[in-house]
Amino acid sequence: MTAVETDFVRSKGRSSPHGVKLWQLNSTAYQSSVMEDGSLVAAETRFSAWTPICNKPSNQQLFQERTTLILHWFDMWTDRQRKQFIHSILTRCSKSQLNFTRDWFLERVPIIHLDFTTVLPRFLSLYILSYLNPQDLCQASQVSWHWKLLAEQDCLWAPKCMMRGWFLPYTPGDCEYGAWKRHYVACVGSLDYLTPREAAATYGTLNQALGDEKEEEEERKRERLVRQAIREKVVEHKRATLKSRRPWLSNSWTPGTPVDRQRSSMSQPGLTAALVLIGEKSHAQSSVSQLLVQEAHRCSANDSALQKSRVTSALRSLPKGRGICGSSYPMSIRQLQSRQHSSVCQPPLHLLLVSSRVPAYELVLCGARGGVVPVLYDSSGTTLETLLYRTEKALQGQRAQSVAILAEGGAGEIRLMQDCRITEKTVLNSDIREFWEKLSVLVVPPAEGGRLDIFVPLAASVTGMELISKLSSLTGLDVSAPTGTATGSYQHILSEWSGQSAFPPRVYLGEAQLLGWCRQAEWLQESLAAMRVQLRPQLQQLSEETRGRALGQFLSDVVGLSKIHVKSEDPVKFLSEFLQGRCEEGSVEHSNRTFLVEGDSNSPISGIPQQGVGGSMDRRMTLAEELLHSEEVYVQFLQAVVRVYADPLKAALNSNRAILSSANFLMVFSPVLDILEVNSLFLEGVAERLKEWGPSQCLGDVFLRLCSKLRTYTNFFNNYPTVLRTIDKCREMTPAFRAFLKRHDRTLATSMLSLQELLLLPSVRIEEYVSLLESLFLVTTQKHPDHLHLRSALDTLSQYRSFLHKLKKNTDGDTRILEVQRRIQSCPNLQEGNRHLITVQEVGLLHSPDEDITASLRVYEHVGDLGLFLFNDALVLSERSVSHRPFSRSCSSTHTFLASVALHTLSVLDITDTKYVRNAFALEGPKRRWVCATDREEEKVTWLSALQRAINAAIGDR
Repeated sequence: MTAVETDFVRSKGRSSPHGVKLWQLNSTAYQSSVMEDGSLVAAETRFSAWTPICNKPSNQQLFQERTTLILHWFDMWTDRQRKQFIHSILTRCSKSQLNFTRDWFLERVPIIHLDFTTVLPRFLSLYILSYLNPQDLCQASQVSWHWKLLAEQDCLWAPKCMMRGWFLPYTPGDCEYGAWKRHYVACVGSLDYLTPREAAATYGTLNQALGDEKEEEEERKRERLVRQAIREKVVEHKRATLKSRRPWLSNSWTPGTPVDRQRSSMSQPGLTAALVLIGEKSHAQSSVSQLLVQEAHRCSANDSALQKSRVTSALRSLPKGRGICGSSYPMSIRQLQSRQHSSVCQPPLHLLLVSSRVPAYELVLCGARGGVVPVLYDSSGTTLETLLYRTEKALQGQRAQSVAILAEGGAGEIRLMQDCRITEKTVLNSDIREFWEKLSVLVVPPAEGGRLDIFVPLAASVTGMELISKLSSLTGLDVSAPTGTATGSYQHILSEWSGQSAFPPRVYLGEAQLLGWCRQAEWLQESLAAMRVQLRPQLQQLSEETRGRALGQFLSDVVGLSKIHVKSEDPVKFLSEFLQGRCEEGSVEHSNRTFLVEGDSNSPISGIPQQGVGGSMDRRMTLAEELLHSEEVYVQFLQAVVRVYADPLKAALNSNRAILSSANFLMVFSPVLDILEVNSLFLEGVAERLKEWGPSQCLGDVFLRLCSKLRTYTNFFNNYPTVLRTIDKCREMTPAFRAFLKRHDRTLATSMLSLQELLLLPSVRIEEYVSLLESLFLVTTQKHPDHLHLRSALDTLSQYRSFLHKLKKNTDGDTRILEVQRRIQSCPNLQEGNRHLITVQEVGLLHSPDEDITASLRVYEHVGDLGLFLFNDALVLSERSVSHRPFSRSCSSTHTFLASVALHTLSVLDITDTKYVRNAFALEGPKRRWVCATDREEEKVTWLSALQRAINAAIGDR
């Protein structure tokens, strides 16, 4: 026995752990097991007395049993435990074992991603790369050296250079590499673009023969003469318009007076015919003499001699020779006269401006009559300049017969926009006055029936009548507005109108749509507000796709436009002329068919209350009856709240079966009970005065008693948000109260209204009180004993209404800021001071690779999307990401906070439209610059106007 074995036996006998460690350190492969008496065992072991090495059958059997046991355990483990076991096994493996594992995976697991250039033949790889544009080829060359070798081959870049007229001035050598790519980059950097003709003259490439040089010089001379003739005609026309314009209007010529119309009828056809014929004769093939003969044969017996002589003189003024464009043939005199006749005989246009703050404006747009051009504008972000721009664009150079404005407002003001209230005092401001003056230019003069219709009850008050008179003198048009004797949801539109006998709403809107919208506007607004936010992107895209498919199906199947080659630069104009020609070619029986039936504008609409026009005493009695009737309806609604909701809940509370707690009951219904008590006394007072009505009867003192108890309404309005939150909280937390509301909401007893909708009535009633008082004060003379009381009550209620508007504005502003705070992730606190949200705009973020290039030649790339949130003191920028939902057309957008810039440190730069970028602008802050672009031109104009106005206001406040 060796010394090592003796030491091992001794350590084994002492059972010391140090002996095991020594054995592990001294043994390299294995050591023989020794019995207690010092003799060796028959089977040698490897680190274990239970694993025989020399006895292979036993070793294999034991290995199989232990493997089966480990696999059994492995099947019972979780996925996480299996992964940990595999990780621990792989960490214990040697390099040879890891290589064996890698080879096993490569043999059994297929390769998904593979470089096709290493597998396909070289000519196939070059064929695939030939479909890439130059920018993609440059990016592909950065992948690897092999891709760089393929992406810079001359066979890929030579066609791209030759297509643009860029040719190498030398022949590349056999070993030269990437010559055409370097030439392409050099030409792009210097913009050395050559036409095929210039390339042929410089490099001698193969092109078609140019022909005789004298003929080319004659063609250029002919073009110069035609352009000179057109310029002379335009200068002559401008001189005539400057002589005929009115001195207080702009420099643009607007035919208004009879003298102007006579002059336009004498000079305009001749100018139009001359310009059209001059422009088209330059593209004709036949000679001037042949054209003169053809035009003489086409002139009918009814054509005027004056127009024939002008057309003949225009034709003779042309230079002789052949045209340059081939087959286009000039327009005949008959076609010119039919076009002028159609422009003169077309029906008059009526312009309708609709504010987005009008409830359920979708019904108004759908109910517009034929010949009416509706323009919907955003009242929160639109300025007067933007509105005027959209109006001019909608009219397309024509003049409207009348203009109507449908916006929010009261008896003494027009809330045209969120920050633009037009009153008697503000109408003469520079920006507002300029807006009305420019708007009047777009309307025909009053001698031809031009007028301005305002769907706001201005005729119901003295201040409103003064505002009407100022607008009339400012615009030179007849201004009309409703008297506002009918109360309710925009019911004042259905009342009498001042200024004319006709009923203006019938001119713009259909009868059924007008009645339905006026009566349901406020209730429809509640349901449509949420739908606009959720469905606006989807509905806009769906609308565009539907219109495009319908028009394409019609043009393909019915009209057969696919067989027609359109050569006109204006496809819409060509389509209208084509359809008009098809209608004229039809049978006579189709000419008498009426497609649009318009009613008489002077006849009243059925179902609209019509008040007779009488003296001031009759008007006072009518208004008093309206006050009594509306007050009875209002008190009935308040009694319904008490009868349907308050009494059952109080009875359940007294019977120890409480549905609502005592504190919550007092919070919700205590202000309503106080208001019901006050208005019941007011209703009794009005009823008593109306029973004893006479010429000297007064109502102002009754209103003054109501005004002395406005503290009850103040308590209700201050707690109104808390009341709504209490109702919502109790409905969510208390199942019994939820069942109670479900049982009583929208029943016949509540006139199909809910509890929250009934609690909205007090704020609406204050508005109606002011309107009725305005009308009463207007028809009450100064000598009447009720004049002073009405004046005092009107001032009190007007101030109280202003308080309600301010309270509502603050509440709406806080709600909008909270919504923005929730939309933007990682956004700082936005509720600071008097901050309020003005508008939101989604734009694209652009980046220019090289800022040193001239602005007109600079190229921009779209690198991201931004959301711009404009506040009155700051601009918040966020990164916008759009995610589309699977199996659906809808998409959702998320915003992440990017930066915020104070408005007084922000500067805006407009970027001129080029062929590389459109609708772009730059925002420069103290530390960074953003180049943004909108999808449409209107969005850019609206956004820049609102932003510049907010910046000016922020600088002025500092």
